[in-house]
Amino acid sequence: MPDAPLTPDKRTLAIDPADIAPPERAPFVELGLVSCFSFLRGASDAVDLVLAAHAAGYDALGIADVNSMAGVVRIHTEAKTLKLRPVIGCRIETVEGLAFLAYPEDRAAYGRLCRLISAGRMQTLTGGWQDKGVCEIDLAMLAAHSEGVQLILLPPDDQEAVFTIQVPSNVIPFRRPGLDPGPPADSDPGLRRDDERELPFPDLLPHLVRQLPTLRHLAAAYLYRGDDIARIEHLDSLARANGLMLLATNDVHYHAPERRALQDVMTAIRHKTTVATAGHLLHPNAERHLKSPEQMQRLFARWPHAIRAAREVADRCRFSLDELRYEYPEEIYPDGQTPQAFLESEVWKGAGRRYPSGVPDSVRQTLERELALIATLDLARYFLTIKDIVDFARGQEPPILCQGRGSAANSAVCYVLGITSVDPAKHQLLFDRFISEERKEPPDIDVDFEHERREEVIQYIYRKYGRHRAGLCATVIHYRPRMAIREVGKAMGLSEDVTSALARTVWGGWGREISEKHAAETGLDVTDPHLRRVLKLTEQMIGMPRHLGQHVGGFILTEGALTETVPIGNGAMPERSFIEWDKDDIDALGILKVDVLALGMLTCIRKCLDLLADHHDRPLTLATVPREDPETYAMLRRGDSLGVFQVESRAQMNMLPRLRPREFYDLVIQVAIVRPGPIQGDMVHPYLKRRRGAEPVRIPAPAPEHGPPDELTSILGRTLGVPIFQEQAMKIALDAAKFSSLEANRLRKAMATFRSRGMVDELQDMMVERMVARGYDRDFAQRCFNQIRGFGEYGFPESHAASFAQLVYVSSWLKCHYPAAFACALLNSQPMGFYAPAQIVRDAREHGVAVLPVDVNASLWDCTLEGGALRLGLRQIDGLPEHVAATLVSAREAGGPYRDVADLRARAGLSPAHIERLASADAFTSLGLTRRQALWDARSLIPAPDLPLFRAAGVREEGAERARIALPAMPLSEEVVADYQTTRLSLKAHPMAFLRADLAQRGFVRACDLRARKFRSMVQVAGVVLIRQRPGSAKGVTFITLEDETGVINLVVWPDLKEKQRKVVMGARLMEVRGRVEYDDEVIHVIAAHMTDATARLHALSDDLLEAPLARADEVNRPMPERGPPLPRDLIDELAPRPNVTGHPRDHRILPKSRDFH
Repeated sequence: MPDAPLTPDKRTLAIDPADIAPPERAPFVELGLVSCFSFLRGASDAVDLVLAAHAAGYDALGIADVNSMAGVVRIHTEAKTLKLRPVIGCRIETVEGLAFLAYPEDRAAYGRLCRLISAGRMQTLTGGWQDKGVCEIDLAMLAAHSEGVQLILLPPDDQEAVFTIQVPSNVIPFRRPGLDPGPPADSDPGLRRDDERELPFPDLLPHLVRQLPTLRHLAAAYLYRGDDIARIEHLDSLARANGLMLLATNDVHYHAPERRALQDVMTAIRHKTTVATAGHLLHPNAERHLKSPEQMQRLFARWPHAIRAAREVADRCRFSLDELRYEYPEEIYPDGQTPQAFLESEVWKGAGRRYPSGVPDSVRQTLERELALIATLDLARYFLTIKDIVDFARGQEPPILCQGRGSAANSAVCYVLGITSVDPAKHQLLFDRFISEERKEPPDIDVDFEHERREEVIQYIYRKYGRHRAGLCATVIHYRPRMAIREVGKAMGLSEDVTSALARTVWGGWGREISEKHAAETGLDVTDPHLRRVLKLTEQMIGMPRHLGQHVGGFILTEGALTETVPIGNGAMPERSFIEWDKDDIDALGILKVDVLALGMLTCIRKCLDLLADHHDRPLTLATVPREDPETYAMLRRGDSLGVFQVESRAQMNMLPRLRPREFYDLVIQVAIVRPGPIQGDMVHPYLKRRRGAEPVRIPAPAPEHGPPDELTSILGRTLGVPIFQEQAMKIALDAAKFSSLEANRLRKAMATFRSRGMVDELQDMMVERMVARGYDRDFAQRCFNQIRGFGEYGFPESHAASFAQLVYVSSWLKCHYPAAFACALLNSQPMGFYAPAQIVRDAREHGVAVLPVDVNASLWDCTLEGGALRLGLRQIDGLPEHVAATLVSAREAGGPYRDVADLRARAGLSPAHIERLASADAFTSLGLTRRQALWDARSLIPAPDLPLFRAAGVREEGAERARIALPAMPLSEEVVADYQTTRLSLKAHPMAFLRADLAQRGFVRACDLRARKFRSMVQVAGVVLIRQRPGSAKGVTFITLEDETGVINLVVWPDLKEKQRKVVMGARLMEVRGRVEYDDEVIHVIAAHMTDATARLHALSDDLLEAPLARADEVNRPMPERGPPLPRDLIDELAPRPNVTGHPRDHRILPKSRDFH
């Protein structure tokens, strides 16, 4: 299941640098600029700042974010696009309350500055582990790292403000008699102490100048505060008196005055207040924008030396990020071999293992060509590092399952080294897509590991390279619509109920606006000026960085100290540290990244294989699972793929019966075809028609005078003349449009980003017209290019699809032949996949698996197999911690089955609250207790201390019952409600079964009866909402999956109906739908004509509340990326926040929350 990205697409200038003339030298350079990476301070991003600088006539621009280098790469890349020179620096704020602009003159000084920030972010001043996001730097640290760094002191707003600093003592210590001769500090360190003094700013300056030899300037800003001339004159005289120079800046916080309102909101959020009550925390006016050099000259006409000083500092600080020469870690290799020689020996050894009967000639030639290219580009150490990490994982006991994927799967070297599993003898690989001499970027090797054991791999990398040489990339967490409306609304004084109502109008996690039309649905008056202002500010806030998080697994490794290349900070997780740049920044600078990623399906497969070995005496590995099994393919052709890797989504399930896979290569196509590339290129329907024989297979050919008729046969033969994969589109450009390798590299880059509209049009004309000129059909040529454009959004190369298809096949085989073990492993690997435990269990039962309930005398923490049945584990009980379950199980194993509730408490020592959770989950059936009886017994346990004086007498516990009270049986509907409240599923019945009589009376059709209805006839259906999806490639169509007691119903909602009934689409938990039924092959759809929110009908099932849907797949309620860190168990069913709600989750919702995907 592809999760939506954690960060939106990065804003970048869509301009070809070749069209930009270099600007003339400006008399002034702005150095006091903060970007949006000074979180909740700077209100403009790199694109806006650089565009404003270019328009204002700057030729260079400083960047000085607060104690951070997080934004420098973005300023660097955007400034270079417009031919501006970025001046790289930062703003150092010390614990004493002082602030300095710090600009390194050269590479060494930049390294010292990065080391300083790293020290502040990784350790407290006392040497402890620093909290994430905190940076503590004192003057002594700044002085120790300031060599070669131009320091500019930023004066406080109040020039008489008092600061407390350490000042060297003027006491001269004498040695005490009889002590050994040596330096005074050695003989008695207590004799000489620095004084701590409180000094007003003017008196502080001489001490700062003495302690900081590179402090040469005092900054001044003309901000129309009424006292500017007097204040700047005073600063000028202070500077002269202390041997400093005045330097002009505008203390820039945003690119244009209209951003001031957003900056005020950011200030209020940062200080946890509202704009109305923030007072002097806010800037008094909108003057802190980027002014032109001419404006700055006019403002500082009395102090022209301040303008000159800024220009001189910018000219002196010539350091550029282009100077960061990346050095990959050196290793010691056997027998003194070079990395390349050792790699070659390992490659040929691996080739012998992969091809025991001899390496095919084609593979041998491919390996030789790849090794020569690796030698040319000096990448041997990179490949050996990945091999080392993979070997570590496979060498653990038990081994950690892992598999390489991504463009690396195009590499035969990666295959024989055991990094990937795509055999180059069986697939057409395009190594140039991975690395080539024309590509200046580093190669990309992604390795997936079991998601529950990846931390072992991460800690191995830290141990091997050290934290000073290894760090994870950052992920920039941006404001998304819901977070933005909540925080902006709060800062603007809206109440929580209003911001929550507005947040609920947002579909999913993305979008760039909070629409007034949708806001009107909440009943708010959208003509109210204050509300409109809030909505406008929210739009501006969406996409702004909020903080840095750690990347899912992108490691940077260096030979020297990584802290001299980029600052490193601590993560929120213990023993995690990450750099300040994200993967795009790393790519822009050409730094090699090692991706150590987590894949839930690998965990599931490993657990399933363990179950097979333990219960079926069938030890298997990924490599030894039987291949090309007809029953497995027959199952997939039915669309029976719930829980199967990559093909369990609605679109994939619908495609399987149409594509009808019969061999492994069909799965490769299946994985790749339901993607924007083939869909936008209109390649899906032609391919399916040709597979069914409804359309002849024709492979386009050039005119006879331009080339052989089989020019594209080798490229398109296996996909029936229709390009499906990225590599095919690239090869068509090379072979049919005769692109040179340089032109193909431009096309590949355009495919990845489509930065420039002009570049796209130029490449489109080049490719289409060249193909037409060589005799190809214009329609085919245009569709090929449209497909390339689609791949720019999200496309699969064949190698990537082949890597994933391996796991598709293995998971399908396990599901087909061992459904109980597969369902058990899926439940034990949550959170992962599209579906919640309820659907996994329902699917297992449909495959003939007997499912046994949670029981205190039979269940372990994990789900287990009992004979051929699946026993649910204690992990399914909401609110029962793993350590409590471990205590229960160990006491049971030591003393045998529990006899009653009191025995459980006495032996396992569980608290009454935890026993009550077990009783609520109906986990005492083996003791002959109904749910009500077990709850009665559990609630009779009063959590009081023992009475030692009466223990021997066996005194009855206070509150214990003298005689068993017979309680009436709980109605089945209430039992089902209670099951869902506590274990997220019910083995007794489906909630819809209790509503069926009334629905049948009203003419509603069950899911299992839809096939019998006449094609395109009107039907009424009802079900609990599982999934709501609105894929980007579906042109606004929404797909909703409902579930009733007999199966699932696939709804198609056209965009106009979705907008008309948006509230129902987004909010309904139980939906009644009128629509037309359509079906082909195995796929049945209902085209919705009208939808009704029937959620209130769920409340009739119980005196308690029934209020949430069933699946893991809801784009509306809580898209996956908005989730916080994983809970000990599933993330599926977190509660919606409710004011003043206390107690156990079961009291507030029944069915676990659904999940929606874009």
